[in-house]
Order: sequence, then C-alpha cells, then structure tokens
Amino acid sequence: MRKILTVLAALASLSLTNCGYNAIQGQDEQIKANWSEVVNQYQRRADLVPNLVNSVKGFAQQEKDVLLGVTNARAKVGSIQATPEVLNDPAAFQKFQAAQGELSSALSRLLVVTENYPQLKSDALFKDLMSQLEGTENRITVARNRYIKAVQDYNVTIRSFPSNLTAMAFGYKERPNFSVDNEKEISTAPKVDFNPAPAPSK
Repeated sequence: MRKILTVLAALASLSLTNCGYNAIQGQDEQIKANWSEVVNQYQRRADLVPNLVNSVKGFAQQEKDVLLGVTNARAKVGSIQATPEVLNDPAAFQKFQAAQGELSSALSRLLVVTENYPQLKSDALFKDLMSQLEGTENRITVARNRYIKAVQDYNVTIRSFPSNLTAMAFGYKERPNFSVDNEKEISTAPKVDFNPAPAPSK
C-alpha cells in the first residue's frame, strides 16, 4: 500500500511539473516583484515633486496654474492604492496608468516654464532635484520594461498548451500590461522642416 501511495505521489508531482503550475507560480511572483519596483519608482518621483514645486515657487510665483497642476496631479496619484490587486483589474490598472500619465504631463509643463527663469536653472537645489528627477524617470522606464517582459512571459505561459489547462483549472487570467493612450499619434513620424518660414509680404 505504501509503495502505491509513493508512486501516486511521484506521478502527481511529475504531472504538476509538466502542466506548467510551477512556472505559472514563479512568473506570477515575478510580476508582483516587478510591479513593486514600478510602484517604488513612481513613489520616488512623487516624493520629489513637493521639493521641486517649492524650489520653482521661490523663483516663479506667478506660474501658479502650472504649480497647482503639478500638485493636483501628485495628489491624484497618491489617492490611488497601487496594490497587487490592481494587476488583476484592467479598469483599476488603467486608472493608475492615467494618473501617472497626468503627473508626467504636469511635470513636463513645469519644466517648460522653468526655461523662462535662468536664475532658477542655475540654482544648486533645483539642479540637484532635476538630476534626481531625471534619474528617477530612467528608473521608471527600466522598471516598466521589466514588468512588461514579466507580464508577457506570464501571459504566454497561461495561453500555451498544456499550461493553459492548468491556468483555467486554477483561475489564472491574463494580466493587463502598460499601453499608450495616443498610440495612433505617436506612431506617425514627426515632420521636420529646416526651411525657414517665408517672410510675411508687405
């Protein structure tokens, strides 16, 4: 009897190995780890924003609308709980992505405004904050790329035979991935024209 149970246990173990169950578990954990790093870098950026806003405020008090836009975008990002459950809810994931996009856009507008203030651009604190922000944006890009790859591997596994049968049996579904809202716009090559505009006729 003991031999039969041992054989059955070995067969069950072998079947779980070949059905993709362990691969799905490993990839699921990799997605969670990569997601945590994405959120970590977004949090780093959000933590830099108040210092950046206060630094600009001292030089460009009249740019209240831009400063308010950055502050509001950061508040919106902070109001969304980026829990691992977001990964299983496409609508929540889209909302998170939209809030981060809004903060990116607000920061871009802030950086355009700072071009008008040479004394601000030469301020040591501002330069340090800008350097940190640039480094953080690079880290966000790397973290997102790792997350995208992990989701791709996971989605391929749960859609491939025979692991797709295991995924169905245990309720594993495809995970949403980062996307671009204006994909049609950015897929069109920009037109570059070095010819000077014609002088207006008198």
